[in-house]
Amino acid sequence: MTASDRVTLYYSPRTRAKGVRVLLEELGAPYDLHALNMAKGEQRAPDYLVINPLGKVPAIRHGDALVTEQSAIYIYLADAFPDAGLALAIGEPDRGAFLRWIVFYSSCFEPALIDKSMGREPPPASRSAYGSFETVIDAIQSNLSAQAFMAGDRFTAADLLWGGALRLMTGFGLVPRTPVFDAYIEKTTSRPSFRKVAEEDEIMAAAHDEEAAGAA
Repeated sequence: MTASDRVTLYYSPRTRAKGVRVLLEELGAPYDLHALNMAKGEQRAPDYLVINPLGKVPAIRHGDALVTEQSAIYIYLADAFPDAGLALAIGEPDRGAFLRWIVFYSSCFEPALIDKSMGREPPPASRSAYGSFETVIDAIQSNLSAQAFMAGDRFTAADLLWGGALRLMTGFGLVPRTPVFDAYIEKTTSRPSFRKVAEEDEIMAAAHDEEAAGAA
């Protein structure tokens, strides 16, 4: 690897960007953090809005490639660093499942959770992006009941995404705890990368809070 191969991760603690940092650790990819203090509104600064006009993290830059949106970032990085074995390549039988479940996270799971957390009824099934919350949860649990990991019997980047998400959402009580989910969360999030990033994320979050309080 050369300096030009380094990934820049646009990052803020206690956000979805934490999961992408876990992925980068698992990939062994060289990366730099471009930290944004959201308590100070740095995600809305003009120079960052050039990166992501929505003012969201994560985003990554890798060479000439700029990638936003969490699902796209997971797919891109897993493909870009194949030696780690966290992507299922084009032509492999489970490639479709790998793509399906990463995209399902953002297209169905998150919208369903947002509606549930805000007490909103989903639109009619014919107009809903995800059907119903119960259908979404049943689909995930049925998948994990039939196989070890999201895309089959092999651990992939999809499991880094889903393991972290399910741990967080069962902790908040938004997703029901079940033996299937508990077992999956344990085997995916007990990895050293999760512990390392979680510890460093909290240190950064505390520093950002202190910095924002001092600027107030």
